[in-house]
Amino acid sequence: MFGRHHLAMALAATALAVAPAPVLAQRAPAALAPASSPESVGFSSERLERLDAAMAKAVSDGRVAGMTTLLARHGKIVAFNTYGQASLAEGRPMEKDAIFRIYSMTKPITGVALMILFEEGRWRLDDPVSRYLPELKDLKVMTGVDADGAPVLAPAAREPTMRELMSHTAGFGYGLSDDHPVDRMFQQSRVLGSSSLQEMVEKTAAIPLKFQPGTDWSYSIAVDLQGRIVEKLSGQTLGQFMSERIFTPLKMTDTGFQVPAATASRLAAVYVGDPKSGQLVEALELAGAPAQDFTKPPAIESGGGGLVSTATDYARFAQMIANGGVLDGVRILAPATVELMGTDMIPAQALVSSNGSVGLRFNEAVGFGLDFMVIKDPRKAGGLEGEGTMSWGGAAGTWFWVDPTNDVIFIGMIQRFGGTGGPDLGTATRTLVYQALVDPAK
Repeated sequence: MFGRHHLAMALAATALAVAPAPVLAQRAPAALAPASSPESVGFSSERLERLDAAMAKAVSDGRVAGMTTLLARHGKIVAFNTYGQASLAEGRPMEKDAIFRIYSMTKPITGVALMILFEEGRWRLDDPVSRYLPELKDLKVMTGVDADGAPVLAPAAREPTMRELMSHTAGFGYGLSDDHPVDRMFQQSRVLGSSSLQEMVEKTAAIPLKFQPGTDWSYSIAVDLQGRIVEKLSGQTLGQFMSERIFTPLKMTDTGFQVPAATASRLAAVYVGDPKSGQLVEALELAGAPAQDFTKPPAIESGGGGLVSTATDYARFAQMIANGGVLDGVRILAPATVELMGTDMIPAQALVSSNGSVGLRFNEAVGFGLDFMVIKDPRKAGGLEGEGTMSWGGAAGTWFWVDPTNDVIFIGMIQRFGGTGGPDLGTATRTLVYQALVDPAK
């Protein structure tokens, strides 16, 4: 199911105390418009050539078929570039309006949807999840296996909370890998292949938690559960709610759970590396099942990984976050709510173990908020970005970040499963962007 849903750049390890996010940059809310020059917003044109050259090389080396990148500061687009092809078989060049499967970059959008309802007083962070999904009451926790290899279960010491649901500390599994017995149960029950979000909730309820709520961190089904909560609280489908409350107000015209026939020709092909030849092959089948056809209605509207979008659309979402919840005079969230989403929620007692996908670890420098990863101390983390940078990525290689300290957003769009055949592009672009920000006072 990994191909049909989502495998983001999940980051993990030892977590320390909850720390507040820095106050967002106090500037007039910015719209997305071209910068008069990179220098006008503090960037060096000459140094930005390094970013352009590195992305072009990733394509020319055959690591990815094509790519779109968008960099903006103070709401001014500094660089918006395309590389390579949207479809190798068709010889179709990558265009700026190409549509991408963003998989787990859906998660922050689902988080915003839930926080819209939070602002309406519909739920609170420390409410038990079962208040909204009663099927998830009286959960069991897997504590080990017996002599026959059967799981040993114990009652949950307490119910997982909404805060834990949004920070992946509730204990739920996912099924993206088979490294843990609980994840194998998710695979065996085909939780991600459910015919409805309600069926997904019911299947999840029948599977034990990986750990006692609040004691660890594990990337999980939690955001799909959040999507179902949005539906129950709003009385709308997740797609309807997102369209009405996020996409239409933000003019995200190409973002949704399905690609309409009128724009299907703009959908970029998705690839995987052939382990034998090392060449890119189109991912028509994944994990033994046909890859999801996004031109058809999905079985479920997955809040954890079901959306498609464009670089421009996602930049509008990211700029709204950078602006403290507003874009073009349309307010989605209050500034304090965005700060709350960017506040590390991993408790001190949660010893987070790496899932092996990347080298970074949660610690005093890197944490996780409400559906966003958060950089608390960028220099200690070994990066050049600003304090409070919020980010995540998607299974097909897409990535983004929002840096409220420097008022920078970056969107990277590719379509390749299983990494990029070389150094992580998301990490590389952070260095290449900030080495070019030579006058951050501007």
